Amino acid sequence: MYDRVESEYFTAKRKAAKQLGLDSRYRPKDLPSNREIRDHIQILACLHEGSQRTENLQAMRVAALKLMRHLRSFRPALIGSTFTGHVRKGSDIDIHVFSDQIAAVTMVLDELRLPYDVEHKRIIKHSEERIFTHIHATGKFSFELTVYPENKATYTFKSSITGKAIERATIAELEQFLRQEYPTLSIDETEEDDEAEVDHYDFFRSLLQPLEAVKQNPKYHPEGDALYHSLQVFELARESRAWDQEFLLAALLHDIGKAIEPGNHVFAALDMLGDAITPRTAFLIEHHMDAHAYRDRTLGHRAGVRLTQSEDFEDLMLLRELDVGGRQRGVEVCTVDEALDYIRALEDESYLDAE
Repeated sequence: MYDRVESEYFTAKRKAAKQLGLDSRYRPKDLPSNREIRDHIQILACLHEGSQRTENLQAMRVAALKLMRHLRSFRPALIGSTFTGHVRKGSDIDIHVFSDQIAAVTMVLDELRLPYDVEHKRIIKHSEERIFTHIHATGKFSFELTVYPENKATYTFKSSITGKAIERATIAELEQFLRQEYPTLSIDETEEDDEAEVDHYDFFRSLLQPLEAVKQNPKYHPEGDALYHSLQVFELARESRAWDQEFLLAALLHDIGKAIEPGNHVFAALDMLGDAITPRTAFLIEHHMDAHAYRDRTLGHRAGVRLTQSEDFEDLMLLRELDVGGRQRGVEVCTVDEALDYIRALEDESYLDAE
């Protein structure tokens, strides 16, 4: 469970019993309780993660408060390990929200430009079927929002670990908790405009990571997943335009829409990126598929003329060339973090030069 091979306590205990050769020849009291398992997972987290776990916990709690403030109208409540302190590497921030319209919640996430997936999970317990709606959002941290009907806002939920009322905190309760837990933390400062605090590179990272799960047509992309392809294109771009931050960002991000809306990945990318990128980077991403059509002579005459009249036409055609070249099997590429760090360094250099 620490390595997240298994996430459900009941399933994990059943698998462990089977590995010990007990199969069904055991009684529930022969197995450790959920609380005992949780406590031992925490021991592993402390051993493997050290002081980083404590620093991460504070940052997760602050991130939870910021998102909850945006979701205020849905009466959000922080639950789970972020509130109780039982986090480990890879833990989600779990929040209950109450709305009869899932789209109303996702609209807030759209405004924040947080990528998300909606999951409807079917659970059968005591011969009763229930459908739970989870919204998995990704930013600097991973969030799991569980959406309940509005009339459940005052309902007392039970913990699967303790069997008692679940530990939870509303916005006001979390603010008070943070003041007590972290006396030097200024809660008022966390209420500043989040747009001013957005780290675009964390945002870009959250859009790139899902590409690893996007498997492409081997006829056109024998290299494999879309992330590997994107990193290949970035590496080629760095060889050709090592100094050009806008071009490098376009090369790295040109396919991020494939993890959002594969049928129209260009529109999805631009819609998600918004003003987080410059107009030039947006132009290169917007027209990279047009560049393929132009080279194949399948682009309409007027569209082709408009394309050639752009001052970035040559760079667009270079991006097309690199897009084709970045489809090799087995080549070595950098990581997402290394690519973003390289581009960030160029931005920092430009800022210093401007000073």
